[in-house]
Amino acid sequence: MIIKNGLIHDAVNREPYKGDIRVEDGKITEIGSELEIRENEECIDATGLSVYPGFIDAHCHLGLDGYGIGFEGADYNEPGDICTPHLRAEDSFNPLDPTVKAAAKAGITSVATGQGSANAIGGTWIAVKTVGNCVDDMIIKTPVAMKCALGENPKRCYREKGNAARMSTASVIRNMMFKAKEYLQKKEAAGDDIFKKPAFDFKCEAMIPVLKKEIPLKIHAHQANDILTAIRLAKEFDVLLTIEHVTEGHLIADKLANCPYPLAVGPSLTHATKFELQNKSWTTPGILAAKGCQVSIVTDSPVIPQEYLPLCAGLAVKAGMDKFEALKAITINPAKQIGIADRTGSLEVGKDADIVITDGDPMISNSVIRKVFIDGTVVE
Repeated sequence: MIIKNGLIHDAVNREPYKGDIRVEDGKITEIGSELEIRENEECIDATGLSVYPGFIDAHCHLGLDGYGIGFEGADYNEPGDICTPHLRAEDSFNPLDPTVKAAAKAGITSVATGQGSANAIGGTWIAVKTVGNCVDDMIIKTPVAMKCALGENPKRCYREKGNAARMSTASVIRNMMFKAKEYLQKKEAAGDDIFKKPAFDFKCEAMIPVLKKEIPLKIHAHQANDILTAIRLAKEFDVLLTIEHVTEGHLIADKLANCPYPLAVGPSLTHATKFELQNKSWTTPGILAAKGCQVSIVTDSPVIPQEYLPLCAGLAVKAGMDKFEALKAITINPAKQIGIADRTGSLEVGKDADIVITDGDPMISNSVIRKVFIDGTVVE
């Protein structure tokens, strides 16, 4: 297949350019101008249209919080235990939920999805493509992160179970980290001697990839003090970190300047339904990007329907964010954050052919999605 004469926004070069993209076996094999159409090659005429990489959401609950079925269909929080690092998102993900198809048709071709924020430690997340009927076939990477949460949600959900203060929530995470660290040390010291190994602990086993810096802690933090607590925890245990929501990030922008930890900002298209959202602003992603931070814009779907991810980027631009930074915030930056940038997030030779063809700017509400390709196959 070849896409001809489109205006290519590749998420690598700041300025778009007119060109052609060749796709073979689900991969981008050539990008250039005036590429020759091969015999029997399908040709998509994109004259007058724009061509983008598939859009990516670094933080959502797609496929775990069912559409139209309320609490009984929600599979993203385990309310019986505040610390559940051993839970895996793929065991709850429902690829047949209608929101998954809606996301794909809107050009959101990959997402990171997983547990909610009820628990101090919720479990591991997955990165998936948004087409398929079997999660095992849709997974790009698993695990991508260990979900944790600070702030109001764990306090509210476990207030009657000994977790009524922010310091209590942080202590749950800290306790699990200390326990897992000791478990790993004993396990490594025992070597191959099974009789010296510590008794199997499922929770500690799940934390080992975090301690080995194979995956980051993915910490939910809206309020400024929670954001700084997340950083404190990551530094204390020398682990990787991504900070999720960052609602008050603009209030501590100087502290976060050139932050080494990726920041996922959002959801911003909502009412301030709780105290820690009172300073929510569309200016946040732009301010943080201008400070040298790696920013992703997220929907936290179903908080914002998944298909409105590009519109959220557009609202950030309206509030002052550089437009190219906003494009990166829904393409290459989330791909980097969730560890799939080797496969997707930009239009480059060798990457998956996740491509969106639009009539108009997808960050503006009156644009039209003409075609979406995932792994080179059109989304119907």
